[in-house]
Amino acid sequence: MSAGSGLPGGSSGAPGAGSVAGATGASGRSFLGHPVGLVTVFFVEMWERLSFYGMRALLILFLVDQVAHGGMGLDDRTAAAIYGLYVGGSYLSCLPGGWIGDRLLGSQRAVLIGGIVITIGHLLLGFSPSTQVFFFGLLVIVIGTGLLKPNSAAIVAQLYPEGGARRDAGFTIYYVGINVGATLGPLVAGLLAVSYGWPAGFMTAAVGMAAGVLQFIWGRRLLGNAGREPMSASGDAGDGAGAGDGARAAGSSATALAGAAPRAALRWLALAAVALLVLVVLLWNGTLHAAPVALQALTTQAVIAIVILYFGYLMFGAGLTRRERLRVLAVVVLFTASVLFWAGYEQTGSSLNLFAERYTDRQLLGWQIPATYFQALNPIFIVVFGPVFAALWVLLARRGLDPSTPLKFVLALLGMGAGFVVMAAASRLVVAGQLAGMGWLTITYLVHTCAELCLSPVGQSVVTKLVPDRFCSQSLGVWLVSLSLGNLLAGRIAGDFDPTHLAAMPGQFMFIFWFAAISAVVLALLMPLMRRWMSGVH
Repeated sequence: MSAGSGLPGGSSGAPGAGSVAGATGASGRSFLGHPVGLVTVFFVEMWERLSFYGMRALLILFLVDQVAHGGMGLDDRTAAAIYGLYVGGSYLSCLPGGWIGDRLLGSQRAVLIGGIVITIGHLLLGFSPSTQVFFFGLLVIVIGTGLLKPNSAAIVAQLYPEGGARRDAGFTIYYVGINVGATLGPLVAGLLAVSYGWPAGFMTAAVGMAAGVLQFIWGRRLLGNAGREPMSASGDAGDGAGAGDGARAAGSSATALAGAAPRAALRWLALAAVALLVLVVLLWNGTLHAAPVALQALTTQAVIAIVILYFGYLMFGAGLTRRERLRVLAVVVLFTASVLFWAGYEQTGSSLNLFAERYTDRQLLGWQIPATYFQALNPIFIVVFGPVFAALWVLLARRGLDPSTPLKFVLALLGMGAGFVVMAAASRLVVAGQLAGMGWLTITYLVHTCAELCLSPVGQSVVTKLVPDRFCSQSLGVWLVSLSLGNLLAGRIAGDFDPTHLAAMPGQFMFIFWFAAISAVVLALLMPLMRRWMSGVH
């Protein structure tokens, strides 16, 4: 997913009184009309995204590379399963991570600890003497990401206790930091991996995150009390305004698991930590053997079951009125569309990444461009076209032509599918024995970026409008699961691409087009019903 990837509107839980005091009682200095503490969060997020997207661009290429070249020599299906588990787990971990920062540690401590944990994870990847250590490093990064991502967004929200347009503008600046990091990560890590080997590429991510941690320690004083202490247990989700990345939206879900007393929660967290430690030891010494493909399937099924149970509870066990139940039904439809979108879109880091490596002519003026460089196209396009789309929606709204949320989802699904029509054409060249030109992937990423801009900024925002206030935080957290589930399914789809059977590749890309197109048609047919179910929410 892009730097912004699903990474949609909706800010963190509304700050309590202490947060308000903290935000106004900081140094009192401003930067371009914004709290100076925004600079601190901007750079820690930029460095974190540099490390995340740099490593993400390398991961599947490293997993499938030959052992003689320093890779792991895994088959595509196993590598895609590991990739899906890693990225999907990074989004799932934002739920407990946001809650820990919100209720137990405070967002500042959670960001600091998360950054340190991520750095350790990347160091394990860079210096891993064995497969077990490498996979343990991935797990460590997932845990650290869950702590840092939602809580950095929460700090941004608490820097603007007044909310409104100024907070939206602050999140826009924060979003720029995300995309700057997401652009630099694949470029720097990819170049070093090609020039000096895989460990050098992974160490780039470690150095980047370490720089972010040091910068956060130095600039923490600029944050005042914003995020310094845990929010009260009564804190609720803030307004759904704003646009940004899905992990920023994770900030919206910081209270998704709220309700339990901190002391009881600490006991459960301690039990979970012990269980995780035992599991790691058993895997490390060979008592248990992890089968990534089977684990991916089991995780996908478990997540689907949890989502069904949650929405079933909202529909039939939460005491909602008929109007509220119909609105929840609309959320279910949009949730499903979001999962399907990300299942196709997230081929970016897996099957499309492998296509760039194996089947694309990357020669430019005598230099072979690293395959990872294509991973930087999406954040670049986001920065270029994001303001264009924002202006377009405003212009259409002034003329009374602003597309409804379901229609934007339809356009997103069609755009995502159209990108794979381009890839099907490119893969026919490969089947004919040629290498595809770089323009094919470039056009695909451009079309996918436009599709993302139709869906990503509105997803979380519409949830805040459709669900009852008392379930807002929980529902925002579950909405974030659509990104996780989409990534898990993306890994399964990517695993079906067989490098020994190239003739099937055009049909596999067209399969993604058809499920996107059929999903868009079904959603379009449901739009009259959706208008009634959403009852006034555009």
